[in-house]
Amino acid sequence: MKYQEIRAVYDKKTITVYQAYNKSIALPAIKNQKFESPFSFNRMTWVKPSFLWLMERSNWGTKSNQEYILGIKIKRECWEKALSLGVLTDPDKDTYKSGYEWEKLFKDAKVHIQWDPERTLKGGKLTERTIQVGISRFLIEEYNQEWIDEIVDMTPMVKKMNLLRKAGKHKELKRFLPIEKLYPVPVTIEKKIGIK
Repeated sequence: MKYQEIRAVYDKKTITVYQAYNKSIALPAIKNQKFESPFSFNRMTWVKPSFLWLMERSNWGTKSNQEYILGIKIKRECWEKALSLGVLTDPDKDTYKSGYEWEKLFKDAKVHIQWDPERTLKGGKLTERTIQVGISRFLIEEYNQEWIDEIVDMTPMVKKMNLLRKAGKHKELKRFLPIEKLYPVPVTIEKKIGIK
């Protein structure tokens, strides 16, 4: 396993990323298969292909304003477009010639790429890192209108999983986890987004 690589649920057509929202954003999104106000189209939205990372972040859908867990299936060509436009959130020495070059690219970036520690079932940090992709307000309408293939309400399943987790039934809980596998990234994009 590489230190930084994309692991995700995907098929020939789509890749699944996760987001957590409150009721007023989540319910219309599930119903209409698109986001609408009060979802903000004026700021960056972050999507994550790591289910356990989002579980840690949202405390299994129990944090305020993060009670609804959505699995968003994005068309793979749109996901790869986002990656190709991505600039890392820090001036990684292996990716950028200088801090100055990074700063210039970052200032104009339509997509931000961040690598965070992958999580265990119990929320612990792993040495491997998982990707977070920030889609800026310049692309967010396109993301909403063209990239999304399906929005799946994962909230009932997450609630069930959380009960098993609280009961210490980790073996049973594992059976419900999405199976994430290595996502093949074109070589040109690999270097650009810091896969290593």
